[in-house]
Amino acid sequence: MAGISKIFVSLLLEGNNFEVGELVLSNQKIYFRYHSDFLRNGFNLSPLKLPFSEVVVSADKLPFEGLFGVFNDSLPDGWGRLLLDRSLTSKGIDIVGITPLDRLAYVGARGLGALIYKPEILSGNESDTVPELDLLAAEMDLLLQGASSEMIEELFVLGGSSGGARPKIFAAYNPLTNHLISNLKDLPAGYEELIIKFPSSSDNKEIAIVEYAYHKMALLAGIEMSGCRLFEGKSGRAYFGTKRFDRIATKRLHTHTASGLMHDNFRMSTMDYGHLMDCAFRLEKHVKAYEKVFRLAAFNLYSHNRDDHSKNFSFLMNAKGEWRFAPAYDLTFSYTGYGFHSTAIAGESKNPGRKELMKLATNFGVKNAGAIIEEVQEAISQWGTIASEFGISRNTMHAIQNAMEKIRD
Repeated sequence: MAGISKIFVSLLLEGNNFEVGELVLSNQKIYFRYHSDFLRNGFNLSPLKLPFSEVVVSADKLPFEGLFGVFNDSLPDGWGRLLLDRSLTSKGIDIVGITPLDRLAYVGARGLGALIYKPEILSGNESDTVPELDLLAAEMDLLLQGASSEMIEELFVLGGSSGGARPKIFAAYNPLTNHLISNLKDLPAGYEELIIKFPSSSDNKEIAIVEYAYHKMALLAGIEMSGCRLFEGKSGRAYFGTKRFDRIATKRLHTHTASGLMHDNFRMSTMDYGHLMDCAFRLEKHVKAYEKVFRLAAFNLYSHNRDDHSKNFSFLMNAKGEWRFAPAYDLTFSYTGYGFHSTAIAGESKNPGRKELMKLATNFGVKNAGAIIEEVQEAISQWGTIASEFGISRNTMHAIQNAMEKIRD
């Protein structure tokens, strides 16, 4: 495979197309330059790390293999990267020499948010068919176990541009007809784009229902989330689905993760909720941004969601160039490898509690912090009722309840 040495970046923002600039690979270093016409639009795509000028710039090798974070956000990781590597290997392509620009070419127009990359290397044939969910889950299990799958190209088309460790697909859903189709470029009327998650081999069998229950609990806590629902396979097995927040109908919003904005390596993160609050204020330019992040920090603390890494927070920019904190996502009961929170609270990640939350609130002048904490705790106190409503087993319900009760207040 001949490597890609130049990528043209464009922005399809709420139906309007803009030529952004070029990424060039030269002597194992990646360079970027904005087009002068794009700069006049005022769409600063990455205000913290990417200079908004015509100057040719390059990023450090770490943490994103020489890419600026805004472009690294377009790349698949975890499940999506596994699919791409398996797809290329099945074609006899040596993945050792694959560069970040090659990977962006495979993403093309199918990535997160509104950025598009050309030339686009197409893999697999576009179809409007979504295979039966249980069948997809079985094939995903094969891949996770290291085996091959005859559906590798279908899986790549459905989920090859996705991030996160858990298997997932991008699809479109019509709530009136209860019909799923693949994410076609030209969606029929009445369909909305969503993500459907599948359990990995190490996940609790009830993980989809647990995440749906957490979504209900988060809404009670005053946290904004995209619409979520459960899908059912022929076996009756549940799968968690959520509406894409980077889409408004068929139009796109520019999306940037906290990881990409701050160049934080989410796998070895040093991020604190204070960094996230500062970032939110700098983008939204309003003190309400502090409260939104603080409320989410309290929820993640008291609900025992410790996989709160910097790729699990995002920001959206609209066609007016206005930024806002994205709806919350990936809220569910979780541990991390060492049992710590991925994002620290006022410097504490091992065993944070109310003391650290209040310290965080004091540092940023969140005057209603006590009321926010009480609202969050009241919502989380409904866990048993919500879990019972959705048929979560007593063992799972009590295991989560016990973990929550050990959190230091």
